Amino acid sequence: MKTEKLTEYLISPNHIVVEAMRKIDENAKGILFVTDEQRKLAGVVTDGDIRRWLIKTGDLNAPIYSFMNVKPYVICRKETHMAFDYMKRKQITALPVVDESGLILDIVFRENGTVEQEARKNSLSEIPVVIMAGGKGTRLYPYTKILPKPLIPIGDIPIMERIINNFREYGIQKYLITVNYRKSMIKSYFAELTKDYSIDYIEEDEPLGTAGSLKLISDPFAKPFIVTNCDILIQADYSDIYNYHLTSGNELTIVTALKNIVVPYGVVHSSENGMIEMMEEKPKLSYFVNTGMYILNPELIKDIPEKAFYHMTNLVDRLLADHRKVGMYPISEDSFLDMGEFEEMRRMEAKINLKSKSQG
Repeated sequence: MKTEKLTEYLISPNHIVVEAMRKIDENAKGILFVTDEQRKLAGVVTDGDIRRWLIKTGDLNAPIYSFMNVKPYVICRKETHMAFDYMKRKQITALPVVDESGLILDIVFRENGTVEQEARKNSLSEIPVVIMAGGKGTRLYPYTKILPKPLIPIGDIPIMERIINNFREYGIQKYLITVNYRKSMIKSYFAELTKDYSIDYIEEDEPLGTAGSLKLISDPFAKPFIVTNCDILIQADYSDIYNYHLTSGNELTIVTALKNIVVPYGVVHSSENGMIEMMEEKPKLSYFVNTGMYILNPELIKDIPEKAFYHMTNLVDRLLADHRKVGMYPISEDSFLDMGEFEEMRRMEAKINLKSKSQG
């Protein structure tokens, strides 16, 4: 591997969490090797390590040496022919090749797409998914004057069909779709598809919000269930998200995504009497945002009022006011694609097109 390519997977121990997440997004391998200026290996950080750190602390500005694995697996150059067997035994996907002093010379990656697909197959087969598709999609007007938002194509496939296809990779067979605006078009489209899953429609006579329509579900759920908006794509391990909800003790888990916002001006920091303390050129602000995907315990439906306009955020506020457990599952900025606005829709199309080209 050439040096410039190698640097895509290397990071300094003093870099902070936000910077590590950005670099992992860029290299698309889910891992970074922590080195000093001479490329001497000091540790390893994976996207899972970052997620566990954020769930534990919420600190986006911590240096990665705070939680990196300081005992990574390595292999020497003369043993590289054994790398794939070694990675298989240790159940890892990347292995640095080092010299006698610990300098990284190369990285061997295990192509584990098939392994991941087998692991996720049927892992959520008994879990229902509710897709909120009743809104008018006013932010995408005039597209939604012709088509309901769930049927707007991303590439050559409607967004809601893409959402279902993602869940199907985990064996999910049961989908409940809340509908209102142009519901006949949605129902007609999916009725004509050849599909190996079932769809039940929850029909709103009037808009009830992202949580209010859950009260119309006639057959109660026996297990925690997934709720998602119809205009987002989450590129993450749904099985891991669901299992995190089960083990965390949360009543409700929100999938959150990092959002970096750059202020396009020099920011002035002042003190008393209008005195300037410092100027900061185009600072970057980082937050976690609500993606619109949730895991809910089935008992929460009882907390939703009857025949009332009620958003999922209203339910969250109620739970927090009662000191009940609401948690988050953080994902990177690049793992969250939102079709809610034109600029984001173009980003989603570009991301999916790039992904399909890399798989072709």
